[in-house]
Amino acid sequence: MKQFGMFAVAGTIGYLVDVAVLLLCNLVMGPHIGRLVSFSAAVVTTWLINRRHTFSTSGDASLRREFSRYFTTSIGGGAVNLLSYSAVVNALNLTPVWLPLAVAFGSLSGMTVNFLLAKHFVFTYPK
Repeated sequence: MKQFGMFAVAGTIGYLVDVAVLLLCNLVMGPHIGRLVSFSAAVVTTWLINRRHTFSTSGDASLRREFSRYFTTSIGGGAVNLLSYSAVVNALNLTPVWLPLAVAFGSLSGMTVNFLLAKHFVFTYPK
């Protein structure tokens, strides 16, 4: 339960990064391409937090391999996240002020998928 709580904290910080980057990118790229950029920034942020604080991986892990696995598995939860986000944006024709709510809906919908994949596939190093 403690791991899931820390995972949620990392996700909250990732959400804030996601929203900040999205609001900046939306001005130039629109809400969909902007979200791809902001999602990538959030994945990097949550990986750094989760590897250090949630799953406490050892320094022996290959950072490149671990990040590759984390990013790849994040696509599973990310697909749920982005599809939910896009459905809300398209269905409600949201203005930029409401985009953070759509990001929150997408983020919550993908969190459990991401946690299970991270716990059982990415951070599986001997302690």
